[in-house]
Amino acid sequence: MNSNIHKALREISKSGDFVQKTITVQGKLLHFSYYTSLINHEQFHHDLLSFIQTSNCEIENLDDLKALIPIEGIKVSSDLKQISLSLTKGSIFLQIDPHFNEGLLVDIADLQLGLRKNNNTENEYSVIGPKVGFVENLDTNMNLLRKGMITEKLIFEEHTVGSVSKTRIAIAYIEGITNPQHVNTLRQRLLDLDVDVVFDSSILEQLIADNSKTPFPLLLSTERVDRIKYSLINGEVSLLIDGSPYAISGPVTLFSFLISPEDYYLPWILGSFFRLIRYFGVAVSILGTSAYVAVLTFHYRVIPMDLLGPIIESRINVPFPPLLEVLFLEITIELLREAGSRLPTKVSQTLGIVGGIVLGQAAVQAALTSNILLIIVSLSALASFTTPIYKMSNTIRFLRFPLIFLASLWGGLGIMLGLMFILGHLMRLKSLGMPYIVPLFPFRHKDFSDSFIRSSFSLTSKRFSFTRPLSIKRYSVQKNKDTSDDYDNE
Repeated sequence: MNSNIHKALREISKSGDFVQKTITVQGKLLHFSYYTSLINHEQFHHDLLSFIQTSNCEIENLDDLKALIPIEGIKVSSDLKQISLSLTKGSIFLQIDPHFNEGLLVDIADLQLGLRKNNNTENEYSVIGPKVGFVENLDTNMNLLRKGMITEKLIFEEHTVGSVSKTRIAIAYIEGITNPQHVNTLRQRLLDLDVDVVFDSSILEQLIADNSKTPFPLLLSTERVDRIKYSLINGEVSLLIDGSPYAISGPVTLFSFLISPEDYYLPWILGSFFRLIRYFGVAVSILGTSAYVAVLTFHYRVIPMDLLGPIIESRINVPFPPLLEVLFLEITIELLREAGSRLPTKVSQTLGIVGGIVLGQAAVQAALTSNILLIIVSLSALASFTTPIYKMSNTIRFLRFPLIFLASLWGGLGIMLGLMFILGHLMRLKSLGMPYIVPLFPFRHKDFSDSFIRSSFSLTSKRFSFTRPLSIKRYSVQKNKDTSDDYDNE
């Protein structure tokens, strides 16, 4: 076999979905090389194998073999780049013994795989950009990534987890970019698992996380294909689980959960603005109601005189202290949200709108709460929805309650103590062994260009340093030279 072709196929065969098969026809050895996640298997067996195996024509060379296959567009090629590119687009590379210096490229890509109607994103809705999400089939999910990343460097390493469920799991990474340390860490954690059934990616995420005693998600779980592509390009490693429409990616930071793919589909000024809105929403969601309790309980002197009158008037008939008043509304909002998530979509929308309006108005008229608190709680609930990742949104909802209790005990000091405890906890967390709040701690000034704001593409041409990628450079941005001087010279 040609040493170059042999080396290229051997490099590609590192991926778990790459198959090399040999069959004997009329005493001749035929070698097939292809990605099993990309080809149409029905066409492969019906239009390719069956015609070759049942033919009575003598096969001496590639031309004889090409004449037997009833598929158009078959090419004879010995070009390594063309072979590699065609394989990653769904072709089969067919060689015949002893003509190993070239082979046939037969295009039998499955064009319908991954394009079903039910693979649109539901929880991470996309306003701008692709709306394609993962499904419950592992092969389909690998196909979705293969179609969007045409490179033989994309590696899928398959494993089986669960003594009873035998769940197929694929580790995905880009060779030459992803640090092997992350791949080895994830592989070892999977191999160390001793479980009977893996129902979903959420369970697997908890089993392999660095710290199970934290409300913060340490691995990013998403149903969006474009988000996983972005993660792989940045040097992260991902997990695809058969039976789950969500993929897991890591190592990640706290700021990864506040980044949306739409930030990159918009101009960088608008993308930065909406990202800052999310950070503001997180602050309002966590601190809004606790600040209300602290101010009315201990620090009422900070209220402006113009606002003090309306607050007193709205609370004059409320028999409860601020703590019970806030807890009543917060728990009511959580009950409405939980009930809405368990009901059919149309019923849940009606419940959320009618229930919120009716209960809120009735609570104010019954003097169970004040108008101002109703506005603050509503804003806090709305602000929690600005977080792109649902699991981080749940964490933000949870953090309100301890801060509310601390505010009722010690006012502003209690809130500061709570925030210091949260910050200290975040500093101890790690994702696949990497610090969780980079670039704040450890401080990495170069990574600030794509954390709090989304800088222009000319400033984000390098990958994040915290992932320790093997290749730090993503792309080169060549600015067009200003030709105004040339026109002036003319």
